[in-house]
Amino acid sequence: MALPLLDRIIYGPVRSRRLGASLGVNLLPPGLKVCNMDCAYCQYGWNRGRVRPRGQRIAWPSAQAVETSVSARLLRATQSGEILDRITVAGHGEPTLHPEFDEVVARLCAVRDRLAPRLPLAILSNSTTAAADDVRSALARFDERYMKLDAGDSITGARINGAPVSVTMIVDALRALAPITVQAMFVKDVCGEIDNTTSGAVRAWLVALEQIKAERVHIYTLRRPPAHESLRPASLRQLREIAERVRSIGVAAEVFIASAGADALSESPRRARLTSRVHAGL
Repeated sequence: MALPLLDRIIYGPVRSRRLGASLGVNLLPPGLKVCNMDCAYCQYGWNRGRVRPRGQRIAWPSAQAVETSVSARLLRATQSGEILDRITVAGHGEPTLHPEFDEVVARLCAVRDRLAPRLPLAILSNSTTAAADDVRSALARFDERYMKLDAGDSITGARINGAPVSVTMIVDALRALAPITVQAMFVKDVCGEIDNTTSGAVRAWLVALEQIKAERVHIYTLRRPPAHESLRPASLRQLREIAERVRSIGVAAEVFIASAGADALSESPRRARLTSRVHAGL
């Protein structure tokens, strides 16, 4: 069953597999999925079941509302002594589609600098809009950019992500955005129609990584029920082998896998640790 869509700007902090105690910021309209990808593995389900009815106006949260919500939450954390590891813009769709994304990010940076100057500001993005000048300018303001790249060829990318732009265009955009962390989900379905774990698919993806000059790569697989019901997670062995191939081209790689219960295991050449629940793609 797909996760319910968020109904607010601020959520968490979430104990994330990758980002620690992460205060989530959702820039998407409450209760409405807005994404220009339609990923087979999406924990929020297919777009077609969660888009706005014809004629309904999209009620994006204003830049002022985002600023006010984040400011209030950071003040509360300061007053209570709550420890946060980062502020992460994510949510239940693609945050860079917000019509005032540049203004939102400017206000987020100002609030962070005023109330929590040592707290990193991060974003999770599907990378499809990174070629746009205003989006690229806004992305450059973040301390950490976690950018999606699940495939190195457009056929595999279309099958997994339903992407509106070619992988080549995404790679070109990400190359101009460095440094970034690439986040990659590896999956396959029972029919063999969707599979980015094959040797050929991984080889093409590695070429793309080299072109992007990624600083590091986060490798993971399914943990929640996906939109595509026949999709299956990649095995730990496959994830480890892919990580080793990434390291062989000189890029740091870390594997994140689900473990028993509600925990997730983070593996890297130097460390392994347990963290708790993950939500909203964090």
